[in-house]
Amino acid sequence: MYPQAYWARSRLQGLAAIIPAALALLFLAIANNVAAEAGASPGLAVVAAKLLTAWVVIRLLSVMIGSAAWVAALATIIWVLAALAIVGWLDPIVAAMDRARFQAGEFRLSLLGIVQGIALFVFLLWLAAFAARLLENQIGRIGISPSGRVLLGKVVYVALAAVAIMVALTSIGIDFTAIAVFAGALGVGAGFGLQKIVSNFVSGIILLLDRSIKPGDVIEIGDAYGWIEKLSGRYVAIITRDGKEYLIPNEDLITQQVINWSYTDRTVRFKIGVGISYGSDVRKAMELMLEAAKCNPRALEDPAPAVRLTGFGDSSVDLELRVWLKDPEGGTVNVMSDIRLAIWDLFHENGIEFPFPQRDIHIVSAKGLDGLKS
Repeated sequence: MYPQAYWARSRLQGLAAIIPAALALLFLAIANNVAAEAGASPGLAVVAAKLLTAWVVIRLLSVMIGSAAWVAALATIIWVLAALAIVGWLDPIVAAMDRARFQAGEFRLSLLGIVQGIALFVFLLWLAAFAARLLENQIGRIGISPSGRVLLGKVVYVALAAVAIMVALTSIGIDFTAIAVFAGALGVGAGFGLQKIVSNFVSGIILLLDRSIKPGDVIEIGDAYGWIEKLSGRYVAIITRDGKEYLIPNEDLITQQVINWSYTDRTVRFKIGVGISYGSDVRKAMELMLEAAKCNPRALEDPAPAVRLTGFGDSSVDLELRVWLKDPEGGTVNVMSDIRLAIWDLFHENGIEFPFPQRDIHIVSAKGLDGLKS
């Protein structure tokens, strides 16, 4: 069963358990109205209705929230409010909290408004978290990576939390007109100072969404070559074979050329150049180079290694060995070193010579040599 279906089913089962209590509460409300119309005192029916209302609200919250700590805290508040309502203290306390206020011109701030604003903010914050989780689960079906789903969920949550703060402050009575002007001027100043930070953050979002670079990829940018250990909101952590850890700003990965050795295919090819003397057997040397590549356990058999004659140099016949790997994160320099060492051994065992630089010197004239000519 999918997590969304399980969540919906469990919530529906919890709501079904509340139906009998809700029907009983409806019956008590009707009975109280009938008693009031008949001129009789409702008595215990009112107390029972208030207690049952508190129980229904607590059960409803426990079904929707699911957090035991939050449910326990809210249940305590609800039972206290129900007790105050039963003894007749709730209305006087609410009136006293409304009278405890601060007023300056058109601005009015009361203790009751603060409490109501906090309650509204907590509810809207829970609603924002619920909407973010729901969106994160839904977008998982369209092929976005787990890191992208988490990022979108957090962005939606932050946006909805900001809306919740504004709505809660507005309900208290705070006017945002003057604050908006000040915040606009402050935002312009902060924008210049935080330009790089914002650029790196936006670049990180782009990298997560297009999945061009992800943890585990082997990349090369500038002097840094290694595999990606972590993607964060500001930088990408790259670990090299020698233990260095580069923190590359996300903006550099967007604006600069990046070599991703494992973007669509983890197989990579590297080349080893070898020069042999003109007196050596070229075909034999090419066979020995292939043998050296095939003896290496990390060299792939498909695609197979290949040797090409690339040119005739001043002192050597130039050959090039091309070998494929499937695990670039394991390093390429170590494999190239092992193959070169194997070529060295095989060439010496089979009489293939490595050339030395050769130069022809023509002496046109020199003092002291004229007498030797005769």
